[in-house]
Amino acid sequence: MDNPFQIITDAFAPQYQINLSIQGLDGSIMLTLSRAGRIVAKRMISAQQRNDPERLKRLVQSIQFGIAIEQGHSAVAILEAMTGGDNVKLPPPRAQGAASASL
Repeated sequence: MDNPFQIITDAFAPQYQINLSIQGLDGSIMLTLSRAGRIVAKRMISAQQRNDPERLKRLVQSIQFGIAIEQGHSAVAILEAMTGGDNVKLPPPRAQGAASASL
């Protein structure tokens, strides 16, 4: 089995500083991603998610999706990139204050 901590690190480094901390006796951990001293994402990861490669992969994708949305990327483009393969590049984020098309 792959090391879940390495999978998380590989998914978010070097773009983000990664902090993993134990949260409870149940084996849950808190993932905090930050950049330039600002927290970008914070997620609780249960022991079940951490120990199931498919669930961990979906969790990582969910976090990446949330970050991309926060950065102003199109939800449709992100979903296409996530479902279309690893070779699809995301478009640059929209300018702040730009009008967005309805889905």
